[in-house]
Amino acid sequence: MDIETPKDALNREVGLKRPSRAEAEAAIRTLIRWAGDDPAREGLQDTPARVARAYEEFFRGYAEDPEDILTRTFEEIEGYDEMIVLRDIRLESHCEHHMVPIVGVAHVGYLPDKRVVGISKLARVVDAYAKRLQIQEKLTAQIANTINDVLQPRGVAVVIEAGHECMSTRGVHKTGVAMVTSRMLGAFRDNPSTRREFLAMISNRRSVTVET
Repeated sequence: MDIETPKDALNREVGLKRPSRAEAEAAIRTLIRWAGDDPAREGLQDTPARVARAYEEFFRGYAEDPEDILTRTFEEIEGYDEMIVLRDIRLESHCEHHMVPIVGVAHVGYLPDKRVVGISKLARVVDAYAKRLQIQEKLTAQIANTINDVLQPRGVAVVIEAGHECMSTRGVHKTGVAMVTSRMLGAFRDNPSTRREFLAMISNRRSVTVET
């Protein structure tokens, strides 16, 4: 019996039927023809299958539950209550308007309240939301809100710096431009000194080149 993934559950809720792999590959062949090439020529014969596999990787976040990632926490922290920051988390997503890459870094911080989570879980939450069709503003809010809801810390801060190929490879064709978004909750929103400390921690680092 097949196990229902979060993506399947979402499709069921909104009344969508997930296409088969054969249907997906047929759609890719249609796009190749629309672009002006022949999907039957030697160099393109295996392209539909390759693209379908690539899409499984690009959008694997739909099959993950970000809240479930954070469920295992640790309470033996010897009273530690200072800021925890994971910075320069590599981020790869796709713009939901043009389906082209968004590439950059995320910085995540929180003030624990009696429990902490493994740092790899913070990076996995970033990936779970990034590996979906996104806009950066929503992505930033989703990461912060989920950490806040599950861990219930005293505060959460998320900053994302990213380049958007929908701006650099089409349209206005502006390269080297980085978009910066932030979401501050709890102490990071209410306490200016806490917010400044976080921003100083993520600014005092090696230079990060945003790929576009």
